[in-house]
Amino acid sequence: MAERRRPRAASRAGRRFARVLLAGAMLGVLAGCESQLVLKADDADRGLVIVLPGIDGRMPYNEIAARHLAEQDIRMAVELRDWTAPLGMLYNQTAVMRNREVAQTVAARIEAYRREHPGRPVFLIGHSGGTALAVWAAEALPADEPVDGIILLASSLSPTYDLSAALARSRGGIVSFYSPLDGGLLGIGTTLVGTMDGLHGESAGKVGFHRPGESGGSDPYPRLYQVAWDPKMIAAGHGGGHFDYMSLGFVSTYIAPLIRASAWDRQVAQLSRL
Repeated sequence: MAERRRPRAASRAGRRFARVLLAGAMLGVLAGCESQLVLKADDADRGLVIVLPGIDGRMPYNEIAARHLAEQDIRMAVELRDWTAPLGMLYNQTAVMRNREVAQTVAARIEAYRREHPGRPVFLIGHSGGTALAVWAAEALPADEPVDGIILLASSLSPTYDLSAALARSRGGIVSFYSPLDGGLLGIGTTLVGTMDGLHGESAGKVGFHRPGESGGSDPYPRLYQVAWDPKMIAAGHGGGHFDYMSLGFVSTYIAPLIRASAWDRQVAQLSRL
């Protein structure tokens, strides 16, 4: 009798598992609806900050961070733009070609904004997987229409990713915050699953971006500013973890000043002393 019951039990377990998968898919579809959040739209004629979240998409923690950024007297509209698909985080991390195509739509959004508000500043902020979208969107822009700055938080691009094209399309350059303590998602995770650009190994959000020809010669990335996690950041709510970049203290102490700054070289030096 026990022999006969096993197939039925396995069948019931299979049906339960299928229902769980279906429910998860439906939740993903629902989560993908109305995923864009625009804050301080009345300030769009002053400038635009596009925030690109990680592979988990628009979530309460990054929505709260975006709202807090909008309250920091930056005098610009803030758009939290969810680029993710409702197929799950693993897909969002590994769908390189699809993600590059979505980055093209972010670039198109910037171009449309610039047509409506010529000469106004535009900043891109990416967290984790969203850093790849920020870099790829910048790459897709016309060479004569750069953004004003790109901020990368815990980037899950590979350390060797070539930033030349993105740097050429950012007046202020790129500020990349990374943490050697971010070893779970950006160390083990991207070694097993892959970085956003499809390599297997530690991410730039853990070890920093490698500069080509670091051993000598001129700096190939003169406007890449890398800021490593420091224990003094704990006071701003950043304990070195992957999601600590979204803490309100970090947003107000480290991110908002970059949006307000007129020159990133001096501003990054100031932030490094905090």
